[in-house]
Amino acid sequence: MNYDAWLARHPYLQPVADLRVLVDTAARRVAGGVIREPDWEAYLDDFQAGVPLLGSERAAVGLDDPLKIVRGMLDALLPLPVLPGLAGQCDALRAELVRSGQDQTRGGAGSDPALTPADRGLFRCLLWAVLARDLGAVVVAFARWRDEERWLRNYCPTCGEAPAMGQLIGKEPGRMRMLACGCCGTRWRYRRTGCPFCERTDDHRLAVVGVEGESGLRIDYCDGCHGYLKTYDGEGSETVLLADWTSLHLDLLARERGLKRMAASLYEVEA
Repeated sequence: MNYDAWLARHPYLQPVADLRVLVDTAARRVAGGVIREPDWEAYLDDFQAGVPLLGSERAAVGLDDPLKIVRGMLDALLPLPVLPGLAGQCDALRAELVRSGQDQTRGGAGSDPALTPADRGLFRCLLWAVLARDLGAVVVAFARWRDEERWLRNYCPTCGEAPAMGQLIGKEPGRMRMLACGCCGTRWRYRRTGCPFCERTDDHRLAVVGVEGESGLRIDYCDGCHGYLKTYDGEGSETVLLADWTSLHLDLLARERGLKRMAASLYEVEA
């Protein structure tokens, strides 16, 4: 399965795919920060205590200021042929970041701009386009180093976000469930049953909503907290089916059923 084949079956996702092309093009024009591979032994105690890699001072990965990254993305994105609505959101976001920078100069909370919901979605989308790219090698090295049996937590071991996607791999009786971060792209192992949000495990299993015509994709949800996890039941098409944006229609379906998205979203989806 590739993106072209997926979009041919889901043409309503084409605008999101076009947005991803624009954002990725802009990201290539933004210089990357100096991302250092952590001192894994120095990070070991924090890892065992459940501290995500980017939240550990001992790991000292070395990320650029988020405001600087997003300002650079906006400068790279606005000269591109973006849709009028997106251009307006970019202008509004840049104006807010300029005000935030002025507040910071005066001693205000410049690192915490008062963004609207739409601006927050755009901010996250632009920020993670750069961070996910620059963290790629570290994410791979982290997967090789960590002991999955010692994590098994319901948040991303790299950035601490809740999972946006799940994946079932292998065959019974030894099937495993992996969780996938919609921000940094990390995948990690989790318990086979139980809710990955409220973590109920006592005689509790996620309910399943099959999606007609979506072979391999489904919605797993919790009867307790009503959180849901878009899940890929299969292997071989991870690049497409674990990309959060390729299943935004499942988010709409889940919302119609009164379910809650617990993971951060890089896209503001309107019904």
